[in-house]
Amino acid sequence: MLKLGEKGTILQRDKETYAIAPHIPCGVTTPAQLRTIADVAEKYNCQALKLTSAARIAIVGIREEDVDAVWSDLNMSPGHAVGLCVRSIKACPGTQFCRLGLQDSLGMGMKLDEKFHGYQLPGKMKMGVSGCTNMCAENCIKDISLLGKKKGWTVMAGGIGTKKPRLADVIAEDLDETQALATIERLIQFYAQNGQKNERLGRMVDRMGLDALCQAAVG
Repeated sequence: MLKLGEKGTILQRDKETYAIAPHIPCGVTTPAQLRTIADVAEKYNCQALKLTSAARIAIVGIREEDVDAVWSDLNMSPGHAVGLCVRSIKACPGTQFCRLGLQDSLGMGMKLDEKFHGYQLPGKMKMGVSGCTNMCAENCIKDISLLGKKKGWTVMAGGIGTKKPRLADVIAEDLDETQALATIERLIQFYAQNGQKNERLGRMVDRMGLDALCQAAVG
């Protein structure tokens, strides 16, 4: 039997109820899925629905005895909202919807989500994809991110948005989609091999030096 923590639950302030955040890749959902979430929240008398910074919808105030039934009624993946792994990928509308978009950030975000979401690492990893220099996916504070420009993708890494913030460094520029994905995979593997437990990627860069990360990025 799975433990509560393995069911995507997060204990709330009252120490009695839980929140869950079903996985919604890149924040793209459907009216039917939204209705299901609302219906389930009402059925189990949940306290609130909270839009999260990772473009999920957290269902707050679930009783412990209802957790399994809630997931069954939702029929959605718990995803990976906690733990030392790649969390949900945040992506802006990009060229699919936004008039300012220069690259297909949603398409790229979906590929990153499919390939890396939940990937186990020394520390948690937040990723973002922005289709233009407005950086709506908060690239500067993401562990790894992509920024779309006219000539292609810019890869950034090492951002941290905690109480000791760190801005991300530019690792590579003007990459096509294949090059960008390959660069990110090399960065993740380098971090997996060299990061210390609970050490964010940016802290590893501070410890090892940016040159080491840049060299790993080019293979």
